[in-house]
Amino acid sequence: MNAVLKQKKAVFGLVIVALLCLTALLAPVLAPNDPAARVGRPHQPPSTEHVLGTTKMGRDVFAQFVWGARSSLAVGFATGLAITALGTLLGLFGGYFGGRTDNALDLLTNAVLVIPNIPLLILLASFAGKVGPVAIMTIIALTSWPWGARMTRSQTLALRNREFVVAARMIGEPSWRVVFVEILPNLLPLIALNFVGSVIYAIVAQTTLEYLGFGDPLNVSWGTMLYNAQNSSAIIVGAWWDIATPCIGIMLVGLGLSLVNFTFDEIANPQLRSGPALTRWLQLSNRRKRLSRSGS
Repeated sequence: MNAVLKQKKAVFGLVIVALLCLTALLAPVLAPNDPAARVGRPHQPPSTEHVLGTTKMGRDVFAQFVWGARSSLAVGFATGLAITALGTLLGLFGGYFGGRTDNALDLLTNAVLVIPNIPLLILLASFAGKVGPVAIMTIIALTSWPWGARMTRSQTLALRNREFVVAARMIGEPSWRVVFVEILPNLLPLIALNFVGSVIYAIVAQTTLEYLGFGDPLNVSWGTMLYNAQNSSAIIVGAWWDIATPCIGIMLVGLGLSLVNFTFDEIANPQLRSGPALTRWLQLSNRRKRLSRSGS
């Protein structure tokens, strides 16, 4: 964690995500009224009374934004956790035990991996009809774990024959302890990378499904806000605030998590840390130029 906090971009990303999560937690305080209640005129522009304006139905956009953050962030983080846990477990077991176990899990992973995720999500959602947040979480989690499983499996294959793992097996350590105590801690940067990427994907996938009309219209989220804005032709009538507000929320979550994701990527792959290396190279190059000038 110290390595993450030393990176300015990671700290900036964590601050963005923390502020959005705090906004979602404080929704009853920031917007105590019902977000579905009519409180103003249709498509009223931002003002002191309604800081982010109103929708076509006269609903306060700020109230919908903070309450929608609860649903979107909860689905994103819960689904990301489920995707990461499922992919990590399958990758660990397949990579460590090998043989038929690995072949079966690898076949299952490849079968799900070759299917385009978004069309599969739309197909499953169309069969289910209007789906709530829990159903959306389940659909996304069951179709989005293969990437993390492949990544975890490849690293487990590289670690299972390392000296400390072989030594643990030779002294009689049970397989579960070798997997979870010896191998798993060495995969934490990779797991964190997988989790952050899964959260971003889950929020985008949920927004996509709800924007296309497969979500529950009674559940307030950033996706249903976009769906309602589209149905009310917000862009055509000039009510830019109706569609810009949820878009900015999704953009900020993606920006914050991406900055954290870049840091985890650099921890997992030190070769990507080009910033310090480039600085040292420039300093060395300038020093050589000064020496050559003084010698001439």
